[in-house]
Amino acid sequence: MSGYKSDFLRTLNERGFIHQLSDESGLDELLCKETVTAYIGFDPTAASLHAGSLIQIMMLHWFQQTGHRAISLMGGGTGMVGDPSFKDEARQLMTVEKIEDNIASLKRVFSNYLDYDAGENAALMINNADWLRSINYLEFLRDVGRHFSVNRMLSFDSVKMRLDREQSLSFLEFNYMILQAYDFVVLNERYDCRLQMGGSDQWGNIVNGIDLGHRLGTPQLYALTSPLLTTSSGAKMGKSATGAIWLNPEMLPAYDFWQYWRNTEDADVGRFLKLYTILPMDEIARLSALGGSEINEVKKILATEVTAILHGRQAAEQAAETARKTFEEGALSENLPTIEVPASDLGAGIGVLSAFVQAGLAASNGEMRRHVKGGAVRVNDEQVSDERMTLDETTLRDGVIKLSLGKKKHVLVKPV
Repeated sequence: MSGYKSDFLRTLNERGFIHQLSDESGLDELLCKETVTAYIGFDPTAASLHAGSLIQIMMLHWFQQTGHRAISLMGGGTGMVGDPSFKDEARQLMTVEKIEDNIASLKRVFSNYLDYDAGENAALMINNADWLRSINYLEFLRDVGRHFSVNRMLSFDSVKMRLDREQSLSFLEFNYMILQAYDFVVLNERYDCRLQMGGSDQWGNIVNGIDLGHRLGTPQLYALTSPLLTTSSGAKMGKSATGAIWLNPEMLPAYDFWQYWRNTEDADVGRFLKLYTILPMDEIARLSALGGSEINEVKKILATEVTAILHGRQAAEQAAETARKTFEEGALSENLPTIEVPASDLGAGIGVLSAFVQAGLAASNGEMRRHVKGGAVRVNDEQVSDERMTLDETTLRDGVIKLSLGKKKHVLVKPV
């Protein structure tokens, strides 16, 4: 179904957010008829979410923008268990204090995407610890646990994958899907929440909540999942060669965040403009039609627009200007020394250690290994943590590769 009547599903569909929907015509009608409440859960496994979570946060953003009420649910309770979905092994258990610290840190990002003071459809920030930590175990088993079939739970892909690999799944983790299903029912009772959204790996968990609601007498509940995104070359979203692309500024500065999006692969630019910016669709269509050297300008627009939502317009434009000075002015003027390498060498790939030695930034590969371990090596302003990294044509930015050792030594590599 693509001819959606509701603004929300129409927006999500044209921007590429929809992977699976339960009862799409029923949900479409409900969204047309009334203000609906929906939630997405975020477990506080670290002090910051990374760019892989942005697709979910943007779904909540569009939900509120189309007139509905969005709940960002913090997993203060479920975080004590850890979601086993498609994980190779159990998560490290965290203390209550660590979970609370992480939640306080996560909360600061959401207000850039959601308005928690918008009157009737103000977004809500809720913590499932409010009801999960006070559960009476025997009552919970009798009232909720009896509705779950172990046979069915074992059939879920997220569980089967772990068991097929003969990696143990603890009873603690097995309970996670029951707790998530229970969250949906509680949110319906307390906030009239009718829709749960998430990544496609959450489909089984969300459907569990719909089934539990049906058995416990809630109104019809709905599920919507987004595709699990990878880049065109197969890399996981939110990760780069230098590590996770964190959303909290103290864990990743605005400039590094901007650079991550500037380095988007050509084939992903149009898709990412739809998913990660709030630019109008006609503008995205115009930008997506540009090719050749103009694609680099479109990548800068993508980077600036994504960064502006999270870090503010001023920080985004400052990052773009810093990059312009570093790459464009540096490549054309005497500001930064430039070495030329045969294009065929770059085509075959040059080891990062030998590239720095060739550029005169170090005397030997051994010295370079020490610099990499010390965190002093950057390529295109991204820190290098893998000494086996190779530089090739995909590493080029505006026709050059910028090598940096420490804060003051920079050399541009230019293929000829």
